[in-house]
Amino acid sequence: MDPDLDDTVVGAPRLPGDGVATLDPNGAGAAALRAEAALRTAPPAPAPLYGFRLGLDGEIVTLDATTIVGRRPRPPRIPSPQPPRLVAVVSPTSDVSSTHLELRQRGSSVIVTDLHSTNGSIVTIPGSAPTRLRPGEAMVVTPGTLIDIGDGNRIEILSPRLAAPHHTIGAPS
Repeated sequence: MDPDLDDTVVGAPRLPGDGVATLDPNGAGAAALRAEAALRTAPPAPAPLYGFRLGLDGEIVTLDATTIVGRRPRPPRIPSPQPPRLVAVVSPTSDVSSTHLELRQRGSSVIVTDLHSTNGSIVTIPGSAPTRLRPGEAMVVTPGTLIDIGDGNRIEILSPRLAAPHHTIGAPS
């Protein structure tokens, strides 16, 4: 045994009644330990769901699923466990691409991604100058953000408080 490599400390054996608590597996102490262990392993509470609104008077959609917006939106080629919600918008001059923009919530963040649209997406976060997303670029946004995808189609990101009682514009496909 090499004292430089072994850091094990051997203590004196303890006898019952010498100040060491013993647990009855069915006693109150064991129940408290089980409750504490359950709290440590319990999954965290889910983040409240944000939402968005198409136009100033449009329907409110809760971001309970990834949402793809466009003239004729299509799901990605690689299927995911939860299919995306597809939201079609009117674009008489075809400024909006068929599959233009993706909106999704991850944890407590809302992420907007331009899906390689032809005419781009302009994102205006409250208090900031408008930003044109490059094709394929993603950006984390906050409530109050406006996204202009063309042909008068504007998307407003809503706080969980404003989005909570709603759900709609087509369930996920």
